[in-house]
Amino acid sequence: VQLQASGGGLVQAGGSLGLSCTASVSVFTINAMGWYRQAPGKQRELVAAITNGGSPNYADSVKGLCTISRDNAKSTGYLQMNSLKPEDTGVYYCHIVSAGGRDYWGQGTQVTVSS
Repeated sequence: VQLQASGGGLVQAGGSLGLSCTASVSVFTINAMGWYRQAPGKQRELVAAITNGGSPNYADSVKGLCTISRDNAKSTGYLQMNSLKPEDTGVYYCHIVSAGGRDYWGQGTQVTVSS
């Protein structure tokens, strides 16, 4: 299983960014898809995830600021981040849980929010 993430980059505080993640397998073999982020010197943390049935789950820190969605036909998930803050800076990792319960990670994409 390979995950190809795109998006990210540098944005000013208050701006928006979108991330996408395409899996190399059928979406029907994926239980959940989401993003984690890791800030410098901190542990990796969940940002948002979405189940195969479309139920989203957000970290408290991003509720109301992020929207996660998925296109099952394309085996692709999307994360739209709005009103970004400098503390949102980090490496964002795409993550899936397969139907068999295995975890897979993408290569990570840098998001930098300048103040």
